[in-house]
Formats: sequence, structure tokens, C-alpha cells
Amino acid sequence: MVGRVQEWRCVWNWIHRRNWRCSQQRLLHDGPDTVEELLDRHLVKTKNKNDNDHDEFENRRKLTSTRREALSLYRDILRATRFFVWPDSRGVIWRDVLRQNARTEFEQARFETDPEIVTRLLIGGREALHSAIDKLAEKHRHHIQKDNPSDSHPR
Repeated sequence: MVGRVQEWRCVWNWIHRRNWRCSQQRLLHDGPDTVEELLDRHLVKTKNKNDNDHDEFENRRKLTSTRREALSLYRDILRATRFFVWPDSRGVIWRDVLRQNARTEFEQARFETDPEIVTRLLIGGREALHSAIDKLAEKHRHHIQKDNPSDSHPR
């Protein structure tokens, strides 16, 4: 039973550690590929006809980073749903319901191009994931304390 308690207590830490490692890896891919790109990013440029190309390049780079963040969030949601193993009132396992809802929401926002809306969706999704995991861990702690009243002191 103690192993299970430790497992549930570490769920949030495991996901947080995994996200931190992924964010560190993302920094490696954010840098320029060539010396010309490095100079192009950091030198002041005069306005010319190539500005449209540069704007397009920046838009693609930003889109790629938000795409990576969205995929990372989706994977984290799928990982977190592993812990929701009980059935709902219709007899369907909550894990499957949550995964289907996440898939539907991601599909609805798939072609969203406004960076502000995309950022809001990512932040909202991340906060919802964190609150769901926190509530799950709290409920699990509550059930453990209810089962073992002698072991109710916090660690």
C-alpha cells in the first residue's frame, strides 16, 4: 500500500520533471542552423523586399514551436489519463472518455492560426491538466487517510 501512495504522490512530480526535460531539449532546436541565420536574427536590417520572406520564416518558426507545445500537451494528457481507470455511469472507462474529449478539442483547434488564441488554448489545457492531476492526487490521499486513520499525519 505504501508503494501505491508513493506512486500517486510522485505522479505530479514525474510529469513536471518530464516537461522540464522536454523544455530543455526544445532549447537546442530553437537556435539557428547556419551562421547566416545567426547573423540575420541578431543584426539590425534595413527594410527591403525580402522582409516578406523573413516574416514568413518567423511565422513558420513560431508555428513550429506552438505545434511542438501542443503535441507535448497532448502526450501529457494521454499519459495522465492512464490513472483514470474507473467506469462512468454508462460503464465506459473515464480514461477513454477523457482521451476522446482531448482528441476532439485538439481537432477543433487544429487549423487555428491566431497566435493569441493558440497560446490561450495551450495555457488553458495545461492548467486543466494540472488541476485534474492535483484533484486526483488529493482524492487518492483522502481515500488512503480514510483507510488508515492511524497514519494520518502529513509527511
